[in-house]
Amino acid sequence: MTACRTVDGVTEAPEYAAVRTAAQRAAAAAPGVRAAGGPAVDAALRTAAGLLRDKAPELLAANAADVEAATAAGMAAGLLDRLRITPERLADMATQLEVLADTPEPAVESFVRNLPSGERVFERRIPVGVIGAVFEARPNVTIDVASQVLKARSAAVLRTGAAALGSATALVEHVIAPALTEHAIPADAVQLVPLPGHAGADALVGLPDLVPLVVVRGSGEVTRRLSALGAAAGTRVLAHADGGGVLYLDSSAEEATVERLVHDSTDRLGVCNRLNLLLIDRPVYDRLLPVAEKVLRDRGITLSLPPHSHALGHEWALDSGNEAHVTVAPVDGAVDAALTAARETSGLAACVCAADEVVAHRFIDAYTGTGVFWNSPTRLLDGYKLLGLPETGINVDHTPGPRGPVTYPDLALRQFVVLPAV
Repeated sequence: MTACRTVDGVTEAPEYAAVRTAAQRAAAAAPGVRAAGGPAVDAALRTAAGLLRDKAPELLAANAADVEAATAAGMAAGLLDRLRITPERLADMATQLEVLADTPEPAVESFVRNLPSGERVFERRIPVGVIGAVFEARPNVTIDVASQVLKARSAAVLRTGAAALGSATALVEHVIAPALTEHAIPADAVQLVPLPGHAGADALVGLPDLVPLVVVRGSGEVTRRLSALGAAAGTRVLAHADGGGVLYLDSSAEEATVERLVHDSTDRLGVCNRLNLLLIDRPVYDRLLPVAEKVLRDRGITLSLPPHSHALGHEWALDSGNEAHVTVAPVDGAVDAALTAARETSGLAACVCAADEVVAHRFIDAYTGTGVFWNSPTRLLDGYKLLGLPETGINVDHTPGPRGPVTYPDLALRQFVVLPAV
C-alpha cells in the first residue's frame, strides 16, 4: 500500500497520494499526446483493438477473478452484469476502437468573421491537457474513456470501482500502454489509480491545477457529492448521476408496438437507459397495462403499481437486488406524461409510444430531457448506438454545455484566435 505523506504540513491519505502521483504523470505525458497528432493516436487505437483480441485469454481471466470475488462478496445480479466481460463484449470493445480510429475529426480551426477593423477571427479546438474519470465497476468504460480522451489529444487519469480494478489494470497494462508505446505516445498518458476507496474519487475532483476536467459516472448520491466537491475546488465536472428511461403509452398506441418497446427497453436491467418508469394514458390504462405486464413478467420483471411507497422516478438499476422492477403510473395525456417524466426523473430519456403523429410531437415538444424518442426504445440513448462513437458518459445537465452522450469532440476547449487583416 502507498504510504501516507505530508503535503504542505498536512498528512495525505494513501489514496490522495496515489491520485496526485497519477495526475502528475499524466500531466507530464500530456504534451506528448498533443504532439503525436491524429494519425499516431488513431494508429494506437487500432493497435489497441488488435491487442483486445490477441490478449483475450489474459483479459477474460482477470475479469473472471473480479467477477468471482464480487459474487463471493454478494454483489447483486445487475451490478455483476456490468462487471462481467464476455468474449462478445470484448469483441464489441475492439470494434468500437476501430470505429473511433476511423472517425474523421472536426476541424481544429474554423473561420468566424472579419472584424470591422479588418482582423480575422477564428475559433480553435485545443486539448484540455489532463481529463479525469471516476466510474463504477464497468471494465469496458476503461477503454471507452481512455480512447475518447486520447482522441481529444489529452491524457487521462482513471479511477474505477474496487470490484473492477483487476480487469481495468489488465486492460491498461496489456492493451492501452503497449499500444501507445508502439506509436511513440507516452504510455503514462493513461493512468489508472491503483488504490480503491472513495478517497481516491474525492482526490481526483480536487486537483483542478492538474486535472481541470473530470467525468463522473456512478450512483446518484455519490456523483452528486463529487460534483459538489469538484465545484468547491474549481474543477469542471461532467456528471452522469442519475438515469432511468421513461415510456409513455398513448391512447393511440398499437399493442404490437407496446410489446416491442417494452421488450427492447428491458434487455439489460443494470444500465441507466433501460425502462424504469412506465406511464399509461388513463383512458387505455386497463387495456394496455396487461399487454406491458405480460412482456415484463416474461422477462422476470415485477411491476410496482400505484399507490407507490417510493418516489415515482426511483431508479431501479441502482437499487441493488431490486433491479428487476418497473414503476407504473397513469397520466392524463401526452403533455402530462412529458411533464411527469421530466419532473420525476433525471431527464435522461423518454419515449412516446403512439400511432398519432400529432400526439407524438405534442409529447416531444413538452419534454425537456436529454433524449426523446418516438416509437424507439430509450436504450438507444448511448454514444455508440446514437452517434457511432464510444462515450465517456451521458451528461443530463439542464445548463448549456455538453449534454447527452459525451464523446471526444466535447472534451476540448474553445479558443479564439485573432489574426491581422490580409
